[in-house]
Amino acid sequence: MKAGFIGLGTMGALMAANLQKAIQPQGHTLILHDLNKNAAVALEHNGALWAASPAALAAESDIIFTSLPGPPEFEQVVYSEHGILSAIRPGTAHFDLTTNAPATVRRAHAEYANKQAHLLDAPVSGGPKGAASGKLAIWCGGDQAVFAKCKPILDAIGDQATLVGPIGAGSVAKLVHNCYGYIATAAAAEVFSLGIKAGIEPLAIWQAVRQGAVGRRGAFESLTDQFLPDQYEPAAFALRLAHKDVSLATALGRELNVPMRLASLALADLSEGMNRGWGQKDSRVIMALQTERAGIEIKVDPQRLAEAMETRAKAG
Repeated sequence: MKAGFIGLGTMGALMAANLQKAIQPQGHTLILHDLNKNAAVALEHNGALWAASPAALAAESDIIFTSLPGPPEFEQVVYSEHGILSAIRPGTAHFDLTTNAPATVRRAHAEYANKQAHLLDAPVSGGPKGAASGKLAIWCGGDQAVFAKCKPILDAIGDQATLVGPIGAGSVAKLVHNCYGYIATAAAAEVFSLGIKAGIEPLAIWQAVRQGAVGRRGAFESLTDQFLPDQYEPAAFALRLAHKDVSLATALGRELNVPMRLASLALADLSEGMNRGWGQKDSRVIMALQTERAGIEIKVDPQRLAEAMETRAKAG
């Protein structure tokens, strides 16, 4: 078997590395392509092959994975003169790991069917840490038989590969997930700014909420990474990608005539962050907009945070 992987960015390179570790010992081959050839150097050193274009990769691959920034890049990789569709072979399965627009993958799915090939949307969730450890959710939309046949390969990339429904369903699940996350991010920034402006010290209010019903479900753990220490670089998930995801979610809402009032508020903050040039910073940097509006500053010493987390872990 030959597996092709296109898109070796932060997430893609980590997922491709795990795929390589799983398939090469079984005598299978990993083929790579990216706009930046240097991104493939480490994987090539370990035995992967390089393809000069998406078409060259598709011509050799039995299964294809793409991990791309969004719909425009997906369409370029699929439809360009030297794109996947120009050379894909009958029976090939393509799993698109991109957070994509449902309409985009549904349209492409029909084009793949004309080539007797299979497209499944398969966006992932778990961030770089999950991509490195293999602890990723993979939400798939597409043919059940193709998914079942390929699941052992998907399991090399993520530990929670699930068929959500027909083509486009995986993308819908990912947009719901990410949109919820940024609505929650905006809500957390708002209530924290209230508590802090009312006179409670940032770490003290975090510890108090962490002890309550919301905190016991783990919802506030992520605040210790960026919000409380006021550190938004390096990015775990870039603002520009969050802006794209929530834009896709609100566009889907308009398409389906679903009011998205809270998501639109979150998108407004994401857009303001983009306009400030924060696109490469971590997506939670939008929380700084709320503290700025409230006229407060939050910057907890990382050592105090570490001690608070350790205390909490010991308490169970």
